[in-house]
Amino acid sequence: MRCEIVAVGTELLLGQIVDTNSTWLAERLATLGIDCYFQTKVGDNLARIEETLRLALSRADVVIVCGGLGPTQDDITRQAIANVMGVPLQRDPALLARIEAIFHQRGHSFADNNALQADVPVGARPMATIAGTAPGLICPVGEKRIYAMPGVPREMREMFDADLLPDLLRRRGDATTIVSHTLYCLGLGESVIAERLAPRLQALDTALGTTGNPTIAFLASDFSGVRVRLTAKAADAKEAQQILEKEAHEIRALLGDAVFSEGCNDNDPTHHLPEAVVLRLLAERGKTLAVAESLTGGGIGARLTSVAGSSHVFRGGIVAYASDVKFEMLSVPRGAVISEEAAAHMARNVRQRLCADVGLAATGVAGPDAQEDLPPGTVCVAVAWGDDITTRTLNLSGRPREQVRILTATWLFDMLRRKILGLSN
Repeated sequence: MRCEIVAVGTELLLGQIVDTNSTWLAERLATLGIDCYFQTKVGDNLARIEETLRLALSRADVVIVCGGLGPTQDDITRQAIANVMGVPLQRDPALLARIEAIFHQRGHSFADNNALQADVPVGARPMATIAGTAPGLICPVGEKRIYAMPGVPREMREMFDADLLPDLLRRRGDATTIVSHTLYCLGLGESVIAERLAPRLQALDTALGTTGNPTIAFLASDFSGVRVRLTAKAADAKEAQQILEKEAHEIRALLGDAVFSEGCNDNDPTHHLPEAVVLRLLAERGKTLAVAESLTGGGIGARLTSVAGSSHVFRGGIVAYASDVKFEMLSVPRGAVISEEAAAHMARNVRQRLCADVGLAATGVAGPDAQEDLPPGTVCVAVAWGDDITTRTLNLSGRPREQVRILTATWLFDMLRRKILGLSN
């Protein structure tokens, strides 16, 4: 089965909104073993949307459209699909009643133009799930299908899982089960991981061909390092799990302690973010945490508190951005503040001031200008575990300011993980 993704919205072409929907859909389709050779963005123009849909149908079995299903004048995806199908739009009374009920339940007034969202191409059917107020559509075009969903990411994802995916799998008629297992890695770059896994990839290709089972894919992120995703096909979930467990064992042996978390068919990858992992490890040991940060400006604390339940572990933080704050509140010796010595004082003293078991600290040069004759990207971090303090100087030069700040927090979380587990730093 071949699938094509079409994202509708002039704001996408102008760069006002980033098209995260196509990326999310492409990853889900790849996990299902469905080929996606083309992704297209098209503005809010009826003729161009229609032309784009016809082209997509000429080279794919399934077209997934996101956007243009709202109640405003530029929401014309329904009409474009009807034109491609060669049918008129028809108002669905039952769907209209559902949409009106949603407005009333939320305490919103129902404007006349909202009724447009109940217009359905003849022969199409609305998706059962309405995550917002715009229903999705399942539209047959001969032997092919157009699936239309709203552009709001949360709504689109809910509809995909609840309605589109079951229909897609039924159409494919594939009795196999597809399961994915992801290993989350820190401390190794994507190229290094690929190099370490090259013998394993070659062995799989040799034994099973280029469409081997399982397949291995790499996905890099500043926040969570590199994800190694294993995907297996089998007659049932149990058999797929067995294939994945065997392969995950091989991968862990090659990557060692760079693997900081892993999970199977995860619907919530935030569970595996470095900050979530270290908070769980600390909670399991009954330890509390405090943070002193400079160049990250509160970013470390923000990432920690974004994790549900972090209040059981995280005591708080001191954002010592100015040097005199470091001197007066964290007892850093007067002088240079970008050094491992300064980071050590920050970590130890924030732990003591906030009555925590563990202290983290980060000080450095985010850029774009040098500081203390040190180039941008020079960062000193520290972990104070009781009286034991581990420090490190990171070289993050050549990266944009915000990336330096993000990577500083990620590296610091990995240092803490290694400290907790007794691994080398």
